[in-house]
Amino acid sequence: MIGRQLAHFRITGKLGEGGMGEVYRAEDTRLGREVALKILPSGAAGDGERLARFEREARAVAALNHPNIVTLFSVEEDAGVAFYVMELVPGRTLAEEIPAGGMELGRFWEAAVPLADALAAAHQRGLVHRDLKPGNVMVRDDGRVKVLDFGLAKLVGGEEGSPSPEASTELVTRAGAALGTVPYMAPEQVTGRPVDERTDLFALGVVLYEMASGRRPFVGGSAGEVFSAILRDAPPPLGEARPGVSPGLAELVHRCLQKEPEWRPGSAAEVRDRLAELAREQAVQRRDRPSSIAVLPFADMSPQKDQDYFCEGMAEEIIGRLAKLEGLHVASRTASFQFQGAADMAAIGERLRVESVLEGSVRKAGSRLRVTAQLIEVAGGFHLWSETYDRELEDVFAIQDEIAESVAAALRLILTPRERQAIQRPPARSLEAYEQYLRGRRLFHDYGRRVLKQSRALFERAAELDPGYALAHAGIADASSTLHLYFETLPEHAERAERASRRALELAPDLAEAHVSRALALSLNGRHDEAEKEYETALRLDPKLFDGYYLYARDAVLQGKMEKAARLFEEAARMRPEDAQALLLVMQVYRTFVGEASAARRGLERAQRHLELNPGDARILYLGAGAWVVLGDPEEGRRWAARALALDADEPAVNYNLGCFYSLVGDLERALDCLEAGARGSYGTRQWMEHDSDLDPLRGHPRFEAILDSLRQG
Repeated sequence: MIGRQLAHFRITGKLGEGGMGEVYRAEDTRLGREVALKILPSGAAGDGERLARFEREARAVAALNHPNIVTLFSVEEDAGVAFYVMELVPGRTLAEEIPAGGMELGRFWEAAVPLADALAAAHQRGLVHRDLKPGNVMVRDDGRVKVLDFGLAKLVGGEEGSPSPEASTELVTRAGAALGTVPYMAPEQVTGRPVDERTDLFALGVVLYEMASGRRPFVGGSAGEVFSAILRDAPPPLGEARPGVSPGLAELVHRCLQKEPEWRPGSAAEVRDRLAELAREQAVQRRDRPSSIAVLPFADMSPQKDQDYFCEGMAEEIIGRLAKLEGLHVASRTASFQFQGAADMAAIGERLRVESVLEGSVRKAGSRLRVTAQLIEVAGGFHLWSETYDRELEDVFAIQDEIAESVAAALRLILTPRERQAIQRPPARSLEAYEQYLRGRRLFHDYGRRVLKQSRALFERAAELDPGYALAHAGIADASSTLHLYFETLPEHAERAERASRRALELAPDLAEAHVSRALALSLNGRHDEAEKEYETALRLDPKLFDGYYLYARDAVLQGKMEKAARLFEEAARMRPEDAQALLLVMQVYRTFVGEASAARRGLERAQRHLELNPGDARILYLGAGAWVVLGDPEEGRRWAARALALDADEPAVNYNLGCFYSLVGDLERALDCLEAGARGSYGTRQWMEHDSDLDPLRGHPRFEAILDSLRQG
């Protein structure tokens, strides 16, 4: 088959074979990417009804969108050969990763939790694997596990989903060394009874037992002997097969291996949650070292002093990685970057309320990159860790990963499997594309109509240079969405956000930020049910993602789901303790059902700290103005409103929010003037205004109703 062309796929190498078919590496000549082809059993292409069933089932499998499940792209047929096209995963199988004595327990948890999570996600969609085994799990070069062949047993074996006879008799001849599918089959599979999700739980129990101990619970010299053991024998307790494993893990595996399906755990989600709980118990965080950190922009030591965007980008990438770690509070980019060039670590720690600071420098000359980094405990001023990296420029992504992991190690943080996966970021293939992306990120944070358009142009250039760079497409979507939300509520921005976010997610389905970009774009286009699913996926992938909670809360407001919005805004505020805007917005939400004084007070405390570092932030000023009204000091609110107006008098977002403020203080005509100015600037959506409690005093006023009529729905 090597060298052969099937449809638009050119086969370049063989990856493996088994009872389910042969697997080849191939080049997709149409899209310019590498894929894996699994050649289905002979006769499949000649049976039209069977091939049609393959395609129906493949659509269900392809709908799975999970970072630990290999993506199935399509089922194809060419020249009498039926095959399906799937994501190519570089790495080794889990079978190759399991040593004779079992996996080191830290590595065990890193694989076990996401493996169970993958099953839970598939079962939620009504899909059962039916052939789970270490040979059907890939371990990528970065350690992430990927489950192969979801649903293939049903595709190949028929409606009942039993593995093919060939797969069911994969054995080697020496005693006690049965390999392949047989040792992982549940009793109901052996006896031909119907299978369901609990069948996968039995197989998962076998895999977990083998991962932990290095041996299988059911062995024999022939298929018949293994079948007999599965049906009748109790395996040696895991605690005996691998002394030292926790009793909780041994008990969970024992439950999975029960002969009767109803005696096993109720769901894969239950198994996943218990595994995660056990992993946390064995990875108890230390408390004798700093648990909070600020990352300062790296100093530019390059000869031309023209790498400030690169230095800021390095720091921002590390902030993003560290922010995903449980038990570690990371000061936001906005807060930390105010102290660029500062030397007084104690003052930084006091102002940002952190116990450690990471600083460093970058020297970029030609193709060489020199990065230094040092972690300082602010109380005593002593170094917890430092390192210098002399590398090629193309190693920048590896350097960022190494710094993040080294900081975690220096703080004695034990990374969970989810955290270790989350701190990996998809790199650009083109360094020029990466530099354009960093320039775009810098402008994106400067905020404003003009710079956002410049930022988007840079992201678009990065995507042109590297069409497969997911973060560049997400940047295009985010810049477009932000323009739409705060500066120009125009269909063209929403449409560009929709296209770019869809592409970002296609390229990086396991990137939480891509799901948030997609969710926001869907929300802007009025597709709220789809947006909710994307937000939920993002927060499952990264439970500490501030933007996920904050933007999800805004979407809930658009739908009038105020209690849900309040919960999400509060979660956003918890994820970023220095942020004021989430609390100032939840104040408005609470007004609709429980009262808002507490949120206003908390929000103003954060706003005042923020303005000490960022006195020119008009958004915090106009949001805070309303909080002063709630707390009984409208005159102070007027002063804040005047400061916001002096900073950005022409911005539609400023006018809209000042309209909210003047509505609260009873100056209705001035409020309507401001709202009309905002609407003329193409700012605002009808749905948001319909649910904005600040505008309740205006409802029914003819001018207000005319403003509503002028706005688009969405």
